[in-house]
Amino acid sequence: MNAYEIPVKWDIQRMIPEDLEEILSIETSSSLTPWSKNMFLKELENRLSHCFVIKTKALPHPALIGFICFRNVTGESELLNIGVHPDYRQMGVGKALMEFYITFCSQMGIKRYYLEVNSSNRSAIRLYQHFSYHSSGLRKKFYQGKFDALLMTKEG
Repeated sequence: MNAYEIPVKWDIQRMIPEDLEEILSIETSSSLTPWSKNMFLKELENRLSHCFVIKTKALPHPALIGFICFRNVTGESELLNIGVHPDYRQMGVGKALMEFYITFCSQMGIKRYYLEVNSSNRSAIRLYQHFSYHSSGLRKKFYQGKFDALLMTKEG
């Protein structure tokens, strides 16, 4: 059985400050420019922002295995941050978060979606392309002054 075939059941729920220790662990293992605890707290306080976590249904202790943060303004949404625990990558967690995100936003009348991703992160780019995102620009040396950010857009 490969990683794609491992059955994992999960729930998606609103992020709360008590989730941040686990989120920061995922964030520092996932991002070239990780968010700080304060950055997550500011998103939780921002009325335009929406932050969610995905947890396994394993009992008695569900594990936080990923998160997503985005902002919606007047028919548009920007994906700000998404992360999956290294032990749960390539198992459909990122896809589940993206499906949730797009469904949530479409129910709010969102018609245009934006994001940026490290241009060398092929697995993330494939994920976004699966959801009909296309390249719309490039920010040279955006991450750490070394890595380009690919701008992607989705109409929908």
